[in-house]
Amino acid sequence: MNKPSNLFIYGKTGTGKTVSVKYTTNSLLETAFKNKIPLKVVYVNCKLKKVSDTEYRLVAQLAKEFGKMIPATGLPTDEVYKIFFKAVDSKNQIVILILDEIDQLAKKAGDAILYNLTRINEELRKSQLSIIGISNDLVFVDNLDPRVKSSLSEEEILFPPYNALQIQDILRERAKLAFKQGVLSNGVIEKCAAYAAREHGDARRALELLRVAGEIAERSGSQKVLLKHIDLAENKIERERILDAVETQPKQFQAVLYSLILLSKGKNLVFYTGDIYDVYKDLCDKINLRPLTQRRVSDIIGELDMLGIINARIISKGRYGRTREITLSTSKELTQKIEVLLKTALDID
Repeated sequence: MNKPSNLFIYGKTGTGKTVSVKYTTNSLLETAFKNKIPLKVVYVNCKLKKVSDTEYRLVAQLAKEFGKMIPATGLPTDEVYKIFFKAVDSKNQIVILILDEIDQLAKKAGDAILYNLTRINEELRKSQLSIIGISNDLVFVDNLDPRVKSSLSEEEILFPPYNALQIQDILRERAKLAFKQGVLSNGVIEKCAAYAAREHGDARRALELLRVAGEIAERSGSQKVLLKHIDLAENKIERERILDAVETQPKQFQAVLYSLILLSKGKNLVFYTGDIYDVYKDLCDKINLRPLTQRRVSDIIGELDMLGIINARIISKGRYGRTREITLSTSKELTQKIEVLLKTALDID
């Protein structure tokens, strides 16, 4: 029984990596069933906290896929591996293990688990296991232990971003199922595709944009989805994306952002890292939060800039060094929503 090569698939979000792997492995399963070839496919999303945040948990989850229940804690990790290896090798079979968002696994559990999994066939007698790793991180493999890198990347496939024309084709196919004929006005598909192509060719984002535009059109009583509904949908999705991002951030991040909002209520529309840090330290005292260093707060300001919540422009102050000139980028309405969310998160009266 020959082992298929390990395969590493990478590309940006929304380029069809996961759906392509699932479609292909389902086809393999059908062919294997017809030809009486023992094939088992196991899919694991490594982003799920309770599945793959530690080496122990992931191997326990894999063992469960083969009918072996392992307690949540209590066993030595080596013992958990033995149980898993024995379960895989209990009969003649080819196993394809799909590790989606494999970069998250490496960040949380380290290289060791990938090293052990890529070497598993040395321990097996009846079975063979092949790994398909999927990642949005284009340079993830470059940061791995060289031994893991060579084993994991026996075969590599890069999924490039979709261009606007490809996204239009995807949207038209989905629109046939989702909308009655003639409901989409001229240019709607093209505008959705243009928005998504601008956002690095994310087909998932294009589909979400079309769906939300349809909902907005329906709620407004319009008989058609118009170009203006795409603009409204884009604004709505962007607002929700920012609110979701703010809500899931650690308290320190939220405290820095709340300090920014407090500063923005003053006369000045532009402020600097030092100004924010002074307000942040006072806020930490009030809410019993241990303040971070100014350098770490500066890093958080950079993250806020990347999220599009603020605009931080680095300016030189000559021999006094450099600082950031900061302005809020969110609308008044969205800023108010963020403020309400932060007050609740930080327990501020």
